[in-house]
Amino acid sequence: MTDIRSRNPGPRNLLAAAVGCVFLLGLVPDANAQLAKKRNERYNQDKQEQSAQDQEEEVAKYPQATRGEPDGEVSRGMRKSLNAMIKAFNADEFAEARTLSAEILADADASAYDKAVAAQIGAHAAYDVDDLPAAMALLQQSIDLDVLDNNDHYGAMLMLAQMQIQEGQEAQGLATLERFLAETKSTDPQHLILKGNTLYNLERWEEAAVATKAAIEASPDADPSWTQLLMGIYLELDRPEEATRIAEQLAARDTSNKQAQINLASIYLQNDQFERAAAVLEKIRASGELSTPDEYRQLYATYLNMEGRESEAIAVIEDGLAKGILQPNYEAYVALAQSYYFSKQDAKAIDAYKKAAPLDEDGETYLNLARVLWQADRIAEAKQAAQQALDKGLDDPEDARRILALP
Repeated sequence: MTDIRSRNPGPRNLLAAAVGCVFLLGLVPDANAQLAKKRNERYNQDKQEQSAQDQEEEVAKYPQATRGEPDGEVSRGMRKSLNAMIKAFNADEFAEARTLSAEILADADASAYDKAVAAQIGAHAAYDVDDLPAAMALLQQSIDLDVLDNNDHYGAMLMLAQMQIQEGQEAQGLATLERFLAETKSTDPQHLILKGNTLYNLERWEEAAVATKAAIEASPDADPSWTQLLMGIYLELDRPEEATRIAEQLAARDTSNKQAQINLASIYLQNDQFERAAAVLEKIRASGELSTPDEYRQLYATYLNMEGRESEAIAVIEDGLAKGILQPNYEAYVALAQSYYFSKQDAKAIDAYKKAAPLDEDGETYLNLARVLWQADRIAEAKQAAQQALDKGLDDPEDARRILALP
């Protein structure tokens, strides 16, 4: 008779996906959300009682800008309308502010400067009521008029770029952002990381690496998520050595940061360094911080991808089940069954297969149960399991029929 046991799928075949499904948990954060402020600062919030032409001069935010400072000013006849609009906006009367903005923009007597101010105020009011298409259109109108001072002009440009990226218009947002960077000569890390993250989303890995690395180098206290982003980019570039170096640095910098340790383990797995990955994850488990099903699955799947480490996999699965972190489901039981089987604990493997088989979508687990029962000389039970496998459905019923034909 054909060696039925040899046809039993090994742990690597069954559980390879288990490693992949939890690989790099939370590795690349949503950099856009971190970079975007809760809301852009209200336009002239601290100048509520001043007229539009009497605002005190602000410090130049873009001293290296290639654009000269325009000398535009509010028209005498539009001063009252502009002040009313600003007052409405600062009082959170956004509908009124938008109405007044539209009136100024449509007024034939309004100058280009009047309209640029009105467009920018209208954009902020639209943004505050989540009318993003209108906000973007008004920001673009303000930019195109090209008459506001550099702080407001480039502030509008940056806001537009952020909104375009936020709305999934990465290509347009990147173009706006690159114009902003080219004209302002900004080396602000926040601006550079926005570019790096956008390039990442556009899968322009090499450029993303350059921008992200520049942001990190320009910041004396870079957010760890930026380094994680660079690590993810290096993985996409198939430069695992550089990704590993970053992961090790992050993990060593803060040993209490569980996510950094999880990411390090995941990088090791990417490089087939299972021993190192298991050591990192076991350290987390020993501290009691291995707390999610995915984390437990990552650890036991790591052991099952290593020769002769089934006993450790069993310990992890049983620990997870005992703590209620792993659910008593097909995935846990079949992993437990295979771990027992390949560590030559057939009786326990049979018990685990009996729990897993009814939860399988087809009859394959019943067939594995039948094979193990046959090897244990429990022929009657093996035949019963083989029949259950046939009843539930098999792609290849040959082994089940051989077991049923046993004397």
